[in-house]
Amino acid sequence: MDMGLHNKTALVTGSTKGIGKAIAIELAKEGVNVLINGRNNEEVEQTVNEIRSNFPATSPQNAAADIVDIKQREALFEKYPHVDILINNTGIYEIMSYDEVTDEIWDKYFRTNVLAANGLCKFYLPKMLDNNYGRMIFIASEEAVMPSGQMPQYCMTKSMLLSLSKSLSKLTIGTEVTVNTIMPGPTLSENVHQIIEGIYADNNLTFPEKEKKFMAANLPQSEIQRFIRPIEIGRLAAFICSPYASAFKGSPIRMDGGMVPTIY
Repeated sequence: MDMGLHNKTALVTGSTKGIGKAIAIELAKEGVNVLINGRNNEEVEQTVNEIRSNFPATSPQNAAADIVDIKQREALFEKYPHVDILINNTGIYEIMSYDEVTDEIWDKYFRTNVLAANGLCKFYLPKMLDNNYGRMIFIASEEAVMPSGQMPQYCMTKSMLLSLSKSLSKLTIGTEVTVNTIMPGPTLSENVHQIIEGIYADNNLTFPEKEKKFMAANLPQSEIQRFIRPIEIGRLAAFICSPYASAFKGSPIRMDGGMVPTIY
């Protein structure tokens, strides 16, 4: 299906691996010129070259920057003053008890997971409104609506993204600009893959067997009993960016594998 996105420009934050990279690849498949972002210039350049090689009709660009740093954000704005699509994917997470979360950690998570994304929105949203076209997507988590208690500092920020998305969406009334949030469930990032392999390092099992064993023991509430693949989220994001998804406004869109037990 042609998503109608040819020659659009998309900034995907945190796009050298995991969900961010999957979204960038799926957008490139649709003819989007993706701006690859990450703090490590070498990893960014490697991803740019990979996408350029696989999708030569597009023009991926290096948008290396630490978007938490205001000066680096401003330099990014100067280099890329216009985008049609903004994917706020950058985020940090770590399992921590509430007692372990210091004021410094609360501050770090707020600045990284919320304020950095808000800074990008504040710059690009007015331009999208002036052009009467744009797509903004925040990548949240099922933890935003169903906190496990294992990552209070992370859950708080992901809940904030739902609220921010809805507030910004109110500014787009009557326009062809949309602001939405995708809430993935447990996803098989590179880091998660390594963790699963490490847990069952002594077992003579295939990865699918290790995955199934882990899900049964740790995430029995998952209805798919496997990790979501980044490409699945990438494909969903590409659709939400398309003209066919213009009726999604301020929507929290769940792809959680059935993790959330409520009907809403």
